[in-house]
Amino acid sequence: MRGHQVTVATTSLPMRDFDMLNGVDIKGFDVKGNWVSGMTGEVREYQEFVLGGDFDVVMIYAAQQWTFDAVWAVLDKIPYAKVFIPCGFSGLYEPGYTKYFKELPYVLKKFDQLIFNATKYRDIDYARAHGITQFSILPNGASEIEFDVTADPLFRARHAIPEQSFLFLTVGSFTGLKGHHELVNAFAKMQLPETQHATLVLNGNEVSRLEKGLGDLSKKFVGLVKTHGLLYALNQAVKKMIGSSSSPRKVGEAINKLQTNKLVLVTDLPRKELTQAFVAADLFVFASNIEYSPLVLFETAAAGTPFLTVDVGNAVEIAQWTGAGVMCPSAMDKKGYTRVDEAVLAQSMAALMNQTELLESLGRAGKLNWHQRFTWERVTNQYEQLFSRLIGSHQ
Repeated sequence: MRGHQVTVATTSLPMRDFDMLNGVDIKGFDVKGNWVSGMTGEVREYQEFVLGGDFDVVMIYAAQQWTFDAVWAVLDKIPYAKVFIPCGFSGLYEPGYTKYFKELPYVLKKFDQLIFNATKYRDIDYARAHGITQFSILPNGASEIEFDVTADPLFRARHAIPEQSFLFLTVGSFTGLKGHHELVNAFAKMQLPETQHATLVLNGNEVSRLEKGLGDLSKKFVGLVKTHGLLYALNQAVKKMIGSSSSPRKVGEAINKLQTNKLVLVTDLPRKELTQAFVAADLFVFASNIEYSPLVLFETAAAGTPFLTVDVGNAVEIAQWTGAGVMCPSAMDKKGYTRVDEAVLAQSMAALMNQTELLESLGRAGKLNWHQRFTWERVTNQYEQLFSRLIGSHQ
């Protein structure tokens, strides 16, 4: 839209029947794996594409995946500006990644600029500890096109949510790491007066695939061993073999049967309807185990909705930046995963339900601060200025 030519190099997908989207060229490569698990497929073709293209700048997003790991061998040959967004280093404390992060400082120093989305987190702390200074801090944000919308008064009716019910929302793929289990169990433990009603919407994709059982986990077992260790891989396999009796869906079904003043909905809403869910919610609750700079918190602020979150990624910072969030006490385990006591989460949720003025104040502050600082238009300006400066230094 700003007149630049953009190409995205990404994984080939059988169902993708186009090579351009909204003016952006898409180049797919059949590559699987990463530096730790091993890469197979069109690795060389991808490397030659990066080296041979008439580009001004390359930006690679996230470590521990092939589009970044595959360029290690050719970084010195790339003639144009190189930018990397580490995106959190989720495997930093995993035994399987020890050698990876031992080698990484030499790789990072070959980039012209690193971009971090948080002022303090494991990735930027790691860079500072290894003497890397060529970095910028640019925040995440949320789309003004999506969130400058009017609330749909029929949203609750479409989903059979009682008008007077206090609406909790969480959004994230059902990977087992997004806090769905902790949140639905906390919701079950919430103590509510009989006259009060609450609804919890758990929105995410791949629910049915992830609840089928052992399934595709067996195909990934070797990779899990390499990246997370044997104990973790065995634990995941056992969870699948035991079944899904404690899955968020099953717990939600039990709540719906046994607790008449509570309702749990497990959904995978289309994007426009999900935006309306953000707007309709009284409180967004986030109990994720591992994050970097979660977009859903910016989207919640953009919707004018307050949020309650555990200390995951840079959630504390986002709460401060947007003025929209309240922190729930939580702790971090030795591998860097955030853990929350479900009883504590339940108490925090129940307490906020009765603080109407506070929630309204948080929602207003979030909407205002998002408009002023965290729309994609404002964030894009910062990226464009950075790219222009780097390109100028290469000419």
